[in-house]
Amino acid sequence: MIFSLNRGKGHKPTPKQSKQASSMVGTDRVEIRTLKVGRFCVVEDEAYKILSISTSKPGKHGSAKARIELVSLFSSKKISHVGSVTDNIYVPMIEKGTAMVTHMDGNEVHAMNMKDHSMMILPIEEGMNIEAGKEIMWMEALGRFKIIRDH
Repeated sequence: MIFSLNRGKGHKPTPKQSKQASSMVGTDRVEIRTLKVGRFCVVEDEAYKILSISTSKPGKHGSAKARIELVSLFSSKKISHVGSVTDNIYVPMIEKGTAMVTHMDGNEVHAMNMKDHSMMILPIEEGMNIEAGKEIMWMEALGRFKIIRDH
């Protein structure tokens, strides 16, 4: 089936629609100056948590720069990103929830989402005490899932 998105003659997308069409799925764009420590951003198609932000004063012929220290949500890789404070950067839309573990299969956890009772398959995190019948907390960013807490 093909659905038409035409909305009549002479329809022009609003600025908000055209902005969303050019962005990454599951993200929003913000200026670097609005970021805060402990929040999240996307660099090179991976979600990172902000560890620290330092800004420099504007120079005679340039704008202020920001240096952001980041750690990956999924691989724990540390990087730093430098950009002008007026540059735009992507911020992931992160969803969190709880799930009940139904069973474990190798290095995967099969769990039932407590919100809509759908089944989820999550990778096992090191050092977590996960057993069938227990609740876990999970998060999703950019289509990837992670267990963040075992109850």
